[in-house]
Amino acid sequence: MPTLDLPQVPHYVHAPVTDLNLDYADLPIIDLSKAATFEGRSALAIQVRDAMLDHGFFYVINHGYTTTQSERIFDIANVPFQYVSHEEKTVYAGTMKQSGSYQGYKLRQYWHIDGGVYDQLEMYNGLPLERTSVYIKTVNRDVNKREHPHTLRPLLPEIEEFARHNHLNVLHPILRLLALGLELPEETFVKIHGFDAVGETYGVILSLTRDGHYPRSEDEEAKSKNVWLKGHTDFGTITILYSQPVAGLQILTPSGDWKWVKHIDNALVVNAGDAMEFLSGGFYRATIHRVIQPPQDQRQATRLGVFYFCLSDDHIKLAPFVDSPVLQQRVGIRRRFENDAAPTMEEWRKGRTSNYGQSELKVSEGNVEEETIAGVVVKHYN
Repeated sequence: MPTLDLPQVPHYVHAPVTDLNLDYADLPIIDLSKAATFEGRSALAIQVRDAMLDHGFFYVINHGYTTTQSERIFDIANVPFQYVSHEEKTVYAGTMKQSGSYQGYKLRQYWHIDGGVYDQLEMYNGLPLERTSVYIKTVNRDVNKREHPHTLRPLLPEIEEFARHNHLNVLHPILRLLALGLELPEETFVKIHGFDAVGETYGVILSLTRDGHYPRSEDEEAKSKNVWLKGHTDFGTITILYSQPVAGLQILTPSGDWKWVKHIDNALVVNAGDAMEFLSGGFYRATIHRVIQPPQDQRQATRLGVFYFCLSDDHIKLAPFVDSPVLQQRVGIRRRFENDAAPTMEEWRKGRTSNYGQSELKVSEGNVEEETIAGVVVKHYN
C-alpha cells in the first residue's frame, strides 16, 4: 500500500487465478538472492544456462521488490489506461513505423494479427529510457525530460526508481550469470548495458483486454484463431515480465507444443531475445512465445502487464563473443550473419519495431510467416 510520502493511486485488483487445469510449462525458478556471492553466482550460472538451453524462459524470485512494492507498480501501471482519456492518449501516441521506436502509447488496432483482425492491445512505454547527453524529443532516462499524461506526472520519481532497480538489481545480475555460463568475464554483458549509455532499454506497462471496453466478436476470435499476439521472439537481449494472474502467455517448446506460463506471486518471468542470441553465438536462443485468449473463467478479465525490455547500448554490433571457451571449444558458433555484416542494436531495434504488425509477411511452411530485417530472416508463428 502507498505510504503518506507517495501520491495516492487507486489500488488495482487483479482477476483471480484460473481454476482450469492448463498445460503449464515446467520452468525453473532462480533465487536471485543467491547471486550475492561468487559461489552463489557460479551455482546459479549453471541453473540459468540449463534453463535457457532447455526452456528459454525461467522465473526469478527474491529479486529485491517486496509484494507490496510490486503491487504498487501495478497500481501505477493502471493509471495511463484507466485514468487517461482516449483524446489524451492520442496526444502521446507513438510513431513506431516512422521512428522505429516504442515511445508513448501503442494504441489499439495497430498490429495486424490475421484474417483482417487487428490487436486490442494498449501499451504505454512509461519508463522513458533513451539515454543521451543532450535533450532530444524522445524518451530519456531522466523522466522529467519527456512529457507524459498529466495523471502520470506525479508518479515519475517512482517510475524512475523502478527503472533503476530493474536495470541494476535484476538485469545486471542476470547478465553476469549468462556471461559465466559462457565462461566469459562476469562483466562482459554488463559493460554493454550501461544505465546511462545511449540506447533504448525501456519499460512497458501494457493492457491486454477482453472486457466490456474492447471486446472481440466471436467471428474475430475465430479468424485470428484466438491469437492475440502471434508467436514471435523479442528483439532485445533480456525481457523481464512481472508475473500476473490472468493467463495468456504461452511458449513454444522444443517438441513443438505450446505450453502456458503459470503465475507465481511476486515472481519475474525472464527470457532472452534476438540480440542475446546473436551476442552468444546462438547459445542462448531467443524463445518463441505468443499471447492467446485467456481461459474461459478469465475471458472477461482485463490483463494488465508490467515489463522491462532490455537492449544493449545502441552502438553495439550484435556479433558473437567468440572468446567464449564454450563457443570455441565445445558447441561452436551459430552465426546469423558474418561479423562485418552484423547490425548494431539500434539498427536491429528500429527494423523490428517499425515492421512489426505492419509489414507483408511471406508464408514459408505450415503456419510460419517470414520477413527479412537487416539481412536476417525473422519468423512469426501464426
